[in-house]
Parts: sequence; C-alpha cells; structure tokens
Amino acid sequence: MRLTDCHNIADFRRLAKQRLPWPVFDYIDGAADDELTKARNTAAFDQVDLVPNVLAGVAEIDPSVTVMGRKSALPLILSPTALQRVFHWQGERAVARAAQKFGLWFGISSLATVSIEEIGAMGDNPKMFQLYVHKDKGLNRSMIERCQAAKFDAIALTVDTIVGGKRERCLRSGFSSPPRFTPSSALSYAIKPRWALDYLLREKFALPNLDTHVTAGTGEAISIQGYFTEMLDQSMDWNMVASIREQWGGTFCLKGVMSVADARRAVEIGADAIMISNHGGRQLDGSRAPFDQLTEIVDAVGGQIEVICDGGVRRGTHVLKALAAGATCASGGRLYLYALAAAGQPGVERAIGIFAEEIERDMKLMGVTRVDQLTRERLRWR
Repeated sequence: MRLTDCHNIADFRRLAKQRLPWPVFDYIDGAADDELTKARNTAAFDQVDLVPNVLAGVAEIDPSVTVMGRKSALPLILSPTALQRVFHWQGERAVARAAQKFGLWFGISSLATVSIEEIGAMGDNPKMFQLYVHKDKGLNRSMIERCQAAKFDAIALTVDTIVGGKRERCLRSGFSSPPRFTPSSALSYAIKPRWALDYLLREKFALPNLDTHVTAGTGEAISIQGYFTEMLDQSMDWNMVASIREQWGGTFCLKGVMSVADARRAVEIGADAIMISNHGGRQLDGSRAPFDQLTEIVDAVGGQIEVICDGGVRRGTHVLKALAAGATCASGGRLYLYALAAAGQPGVERAIGIFAEEIERDMKLMGVTRVDQLTRERLRWR
C-alpha cells in the first residue's frame, strides 16, 4: 500500500499499521479498557442525518471560521498529541508545516518531542499549547512563560487526566516513553527496520518542554498511564484553573469538558473556549462521545463561550454535523496521526487535503456557502 492509495482516514490507518512496530501503532490506535468510548466517538455521528437543500448557487463557498480570535481556513483544529517523533522522525515539525500550509489551528502537547520555542517560530498560523498541570509547580510556570515568550495564541488546559486511563494494549506491549525494547516487542521493532533506523540514527528522542525539570519520559522510561498518574497534580480544582488562566493572561481553553455543569463553570471563570473531549476514549471508558454531549452543552452555554467538538472525526460530514449542532469547529488527533505515522509531512498534507475536499464538496451538496448556514434545522436525529 502506498500514500497515493490513501483516500480516507481508514486508509491512512492501514498504511500506518503496515509501517509501524505494533507497540507504537497500538499506542496511537488504542484506548482505555474495552475501547467502547473510542468506538462511540465516531459512531455517534452516525445517529444524525444531514438534510440538504438544492439549487442554492454554490459556485463560490467559504469554509473558513474564526476560532478563539484567529481565522482558520477550515472549521478543523489539529488537536495536540504527545510523542510525535516516536511515530515518525519528523514529528511535530511535519504537522506544524502542514497546518501552516493549509492555514489551520495546530496544537502541541506538554509531552511534545519538539520545543515550544521551535514550534512558536514556525509559520504564522494559530497555535495552541496543551498544558498538563504537574505536581512540579516550577515546571508549570516554566511552560506557561515559554509559551508567552514564543507568542502562542492559546493555552488548552487538559482537565481529564487526573490519573492515567488503563490502556491495555500498552500494558501488553510494554510501550513507554522513551520506547523500551522488551522481549515481547523486540521482534516487532526488528521487522520494521526503516522505523528502527530512523529512531536510532536520527535526532535523539527528547521531551524538551519537560526535561528541564523532570527525567521521567526521557532519561527514565515510563508508561503514559504511569506518567499521568505519578507526575500530574491530582489536587487540581477550579480555583487552580482560574489561577492558571490569570497567570497565562491570554486566550484560554479547557480541554476535556463533558458536562453542562463544567461548561457553565468554564464560563464563570472566564475561559474563552471549551473542547468537549474524552481524550480520544483513552481515559474513562464508558463515557459519552463529544458529539453526544454537544447539543446540550451548546444549549446551556452557546454564545457565552466557544464550543469545540473534539474526537472521533473521520469525515468532512462529521465536521458539518458538529457545526450544524452548534459547535464553533471540530478537532481531532488520530485524523492526522495515522497520516503522520504513515508518511510524515506528505501524509499529513494529504490527510488535510482530503478533509478540505470533503468539507467543500459536502457544503455544496448541503446547499450552503458559509459554515454559519449550517444550523440544527439541517439535522435529524434518528
């Protein structure tokens, strides 16, 4: 299978599975417990049908939106994800360049493998930093100050990782940061020599936004589940969130909100946006999908705060359904991670290009020329 054979996200997933050692692929692909929530994140979109209008004069359309004060060429955010240089040696650099090319919001994780400073200097498209609140308060302060200096456009504070979810695929493979070559997984690395040579011979693995303060994840191998549980501050509460927002002083988003009550609290503390998200099904299995929760949260706080539907997005129609239900835009991680793992920057660009074509084609088929014409009247729940 080649990159040119990829015509949707499922194709990129198959190509990534061919090219990655299985512990690395399972880290991207896997989720918590029985992975029910991961599956539900995408399946939720199937419970709603689009109602198109015709004869609407759609020769010229505008799929752009304004999100958190910055224009995005598409109603789509490339969500921050960790450890990207493990998946492909280009890592966050590839995703950043692709996002710049298409004029999209792009985020990096606290557990990114490229520094805040380097990403901040790449391109003029909007950038967010996904902040994990650590027990080490000096580390939290350092990351915020580095984002301020690098002129990031927003911080997305992740609030759903008080402990690490039970990612059973990773428990079976022994996947860790940095990757360990265990007896059970050694063969899988050996039979993927291209990945192994890139990992061993190119730039040394690092977590440059963390390793100034902690060795876990770089000098000391640890599972992501273990990292979240051991390193993150389980005492985080709304007062701490308000303090972080004040310290940051810029555009502020909460990532991982799933209830109306929490959405209302986000409004009260002055957050600019919330990402309805369950961490890609990687934390609390059996929880609702973001799209399941979208309408009730929009009905409760819409107009007071921007609402981003994060997770499960695999098609342009999923983006349109989220917009019609009231979201400011949609976002996701695996939608570009499979493509990154499969082919680096060319893969990410092809994946975004496919989304752009689908969104534009589907807008025309829906009979709309702007995304704000997608309203709940254009949806029917089964």
